[in-house]
Amino acid sequence: MRPIRACLVAAALLIVFSGCVSTPPEDATLLNDPSLPQNEVMPSKDLPEQAPRLTSKSTLNDYLIYAALNNPGLKAAFLKWVAALEKIPQVTALPDPQLGYMYYVQEGVMAPQRQGIALTQTFPWFGKLKLKGNAAAAAARAEKARYDAAQLKLFFEVKDAYYEYYYLARAIAVTKENLGYVKYLESVARAGYASGIITYADVVQAQVELGKLEDGLKTLEDEAEPVAAKLNAALNRPADAPLFWPAKIEEEKVSFTTNQLLTWLKHSNPDLRAIDFQARGAKSKIDLARKDYYPDVTLGIQGFDTGRQFVPNDPVMATASINVPIWWSKYRAEEREARANYEAFLRQRSDSENTLVADVKFADYKFKDADRKIALYRGALIPEAKQALEVSLQAYQTGKATYANVVDAIRNLLEFELSYERALTNREQNLAKLEMLVGRPLVNKGKTRRPKS
Repeated sequence: MRPIRACLVAAALLIVFSGCVSTPPEDATLLNDPSLPQNEVMPSKDLPEQAPRLTSKSTLNDYLIYAALNNPGLKAAFLKWVAALEKIPQVTALPDPQLGYMYYVQEGVMAPQRQGIALTQTFPWFGKLKLKGNAAAAAARAEKARYDAAQLKLFFEVKDAYYEYYYLARAIAVTKENLGYVKYLESVARAGYASGIITYADVVQAQVELGKLEDGLKTLEDEAEPVAAKLNAALNRPADAPLFWPAKIEEEKVSFTTNQLLTWLKHSNPDLRAIDFQARGAKSKIDLARKDYYPDVTLGIQGFDTGRQFVPNDPVMATASINVPIWWSKYRAEEREARANYEAFLRQRSDSENTLVADVKFADYKFKDADRKIALYRGALIPEAKQALEVSLQAYQTGKATYANVVDAIRNLLEFELSYERALTNREQNLAKLEMLVGRPLVNKGKTRRPKS
């Protein structure tokens, strides 16, 4: 049994040596990569363990935290990233050693043997394991980029629905305020008609205008349900779960140029980064395909038990073998496949960048256009419309203005106030979209509160 014991000792040494040979790939050393931010390599620990309770005092940040902790799509993207990381130690490990046992049914005359044991270990050609690890690490980093993209998209969906819900709250309030003006106008018309100053036609027209505003108000109130359902979907809540009206939104301080946005897009957009990592993985597979032209080496040791007491040493053999890579057409096809995938990722990256550049420019235009409208409505049109309405109402009461003058003033004020709220909402929605596209926050630390219009 001495050769058997020797073979087992050699097996243990061979397994230890095999573990030492399995080194991490260059791209797999994610935790030591200085070019990556910390949240690039490990899950973020900034979020609280429990989602905040949504109340009437909840801020937009509370909604974002709630979505980040509860949205199943974001959790799925995170788990895909975790699963991709677990692929790295799998592909960088050596194949399992092979342990064999032999029992001789009939002993030979010249070399009588009763049983034997053999251990073999295959070692891939130099660099193969590292290249497989590089490809797996690149795939893991691509999944991390997709997780970042999913988070940015989720935050945009929450912000977009939250701001739209805010707009409906403001639009309903503004419409009710103007509805009060029309009701007051109707009462004035009735009083004037009773005193013979105003014709009955003015009373009828006031009632018609009142009906139009009430219909518009009902439309806004009905629209709140699907918008709330959209926000609840991002929060992973039932579609009919109650939501409080947002009390206010703040005009975020920002400072950027279009060229800065495009530069950030090309370097920080997670979708583009995911394609870059996929291309890097495909390039590693090109090099790996070239390695298939070289053989893998299998080393082994065999020991035999002759069963003879007077034989000083039973035979022990060391073995070595290689596979013979002769199917060159197969290896060339693998290389062509990897190269085609690499070229495809490069072209996909270019196409995606072109589309994203157009999206950034359009969102930037809409953001700046909304900024301009906010200043126009808040600084000039709304104050002037309010003043015009007050003058018209006073003149109408004394018979110096027609009903049409007052209605036009009410319509103008309603249009300007709704347009102002729409511009304010569009500004924040497009700012959120720009942040999603460029893959980084654009808001300065300071915030400018929306003054009352």
